[in-house]
Amino acid sequence: MIILLVVLLSGAACTRSKTGDQLENQNQNAAPSSVLPSGNIWQDQGVVIPGQFADAEIVALGNGRYRLYYAAEPDSPDFQGQVYSSISSDGINWVKEEGIRKTQAVFFDVIQLPDGRYRAYFQNAQAIKSAISADGLAWTDEPGVRIDQNEAGYNLENVGAQSTFLLPDGTYVMVYRGTINEPYQTAEKIPNSTTQLYFWAVSEDGLNFEKKGLAIDSRNETLYGLADGAEWVTWESGELRLYFWSYAGIYHTAFANEVFSQPVFDWTNNKDSRVKFAPDPPCDPTILKINSRWFMYYGQHSRGIYYATYGEE
Repeated sequence: MIILLVVLLSGAACTRSKTGDQLENQNQNAAPSSVLPSGNIWQDQGVVIPGQFADAEIVALGNGRYRLYYAAEPDSPDFQGQVYSSISSDGINWVKEEGIRKTQAVFFDVIQLPDGRYRAYFQNAQAIKSAISADGLAWTDEPGVRIDQNEAGYNLENVGAQSTFLLPDGTYVMVYRGTINEPYQTAEKIPNSTTQLYFWAVSEDGLNFEKKGLAIDSRNETLYGLADGAEWVTWESGELRLYFWSYAGIYHTAFANEVFSQPVFDWTNNKDSRVKFAPDPPCDPTILKINSRWFMYYGQHSRGIYYATYGEE
């Protein structure tokens, strides 16, 4: 049990270290203006689930109802990797559902199966496992490991922060973060002591995955070794996007013909969007279109789950 909880602590996405001189000098570490968004951008709207929560995941239930899953932060009292849920009909007002959906789980990633059931993928003991549910409330662990930490050519400490998408042809596509236990090598001081990359895999049954290699290489002067909290989204144009966060804020990459495009910077809630190493960037985005507006829910460490919107009301 102690070993498992240590792994869960290392997996939480909204926590990262920052030294005093990095905080003092962050305004001098400006991101290139070429990566800043233009036009209609996300508008920050405030908190929806206050408290020590992170790793939000939104699921449409039908009949105009939505469920938001979210996890306890590792530094919360009596932490056991708990996952909770709330219900809403407008994406703004959320009512907490009784009980705990799951324990010993990090990065709860939920998809609805063709037969109407739900499957959740989650990080546990350095690997990605899964559970099944008929109603999205009570979950039963499925045997085995979906993705382990063995990756050809890489020495990974753990895998997690996954997102899974079911393509029209029935193929499951999963992206997952792999953590290397050494910092990204750069002349600048960076907050993290690890490097986080994204890999991807495919499956015909959602249980047995074939690893396909690197999806997002964060080892560059845009991401500085950090890519985390991935989320698949079918955008308005039908483009399949993968959203994720890094030091500066939220990015996305497009996926087509088994290729991930170069990351594009979308948005940050920080007042100065040029900052490279923001003290508390929006993390672990989960995105869904509700009526005519897009809603993005994101974590703010010990302050809770916040949201931003895109488009007209």
